[in-house]
Amino acid sequence: MLRAIVFDFDGVLANSEPLHLRAYQDILAGEDIALAEDDYYTRYLGYDDVVAFAAIGRDRGRTWSRADVDRLVARKARRLEALERDVSVLFPGAADTVRRAAIAVPIAIASGARGAEIRRVLERENLTSCFTAIVAAEDTPVSKPAPEPYLRAVQLLAAAVGELAPADCVALEDSRWGLQSARAAGLRTVGVAQTYERSALSEADLVIDTIESFDLRDLARLCSA
Repeated sequence: MLRAIVFDFDGVLANSEPLHLRAYQDILAGEDIALAEDDYYTRYLGYDDVVAFAAIGRDRGRTWSRADVDRLVARKARRLEALERDVSVLFPGAADTVRRAAIAVPIAIASGARGAEIRRVLERENLTSCFTAIVAAEDTPVSKPAPEPYLRAVQLLAAAVGELAPADCVALEDSRWGLQSARAAGLRTVGVAQTYERSALSEADLVIDTIESFDLRDLARLCSA
């Protein structure tokens, strides 16, 4: 039985990956590092900012300390906020999907984005109250593809609605890292092919083309199988 839905944020609800890429590129340019679009999407997307900057630094032979990484993360957050200013970053149909889902079952977010970034977008779109729980990058000790973000989301949902099994929850994800995280946590999975081709999401229980094609009946069938 479908009892809850957990959405990834970037790439599923928010079309913000191009803005994240631009923010990374702008900040890394100050470090004399050029980040190609292909490298971002194939190597670093799916990581939170701390892990992404640390990985980029290692790959480029930089000996950045944690303090150095934290400074880069803070600068990137400010740059992203400036890029998002006065612009809706939601995919077409995302707001309607959130509202329809929230009427049917409790919903949550499990994301590698920072909490301030998620809430800023939700507040601008008047969607904050739709979510029972939000799990952001800073809310778990490790990020996707580890299962912790989804385990935490299920835990918070259960605290709000009562006993809840991960198998009664469906995760919507746009990347294989996210799908691996959700599956490891025991959730059913839907791949949303807005960032990667359908073939890259083959491990999902179901793949849809866009968040606009979201159908609650499909999710209910997953949980009843």
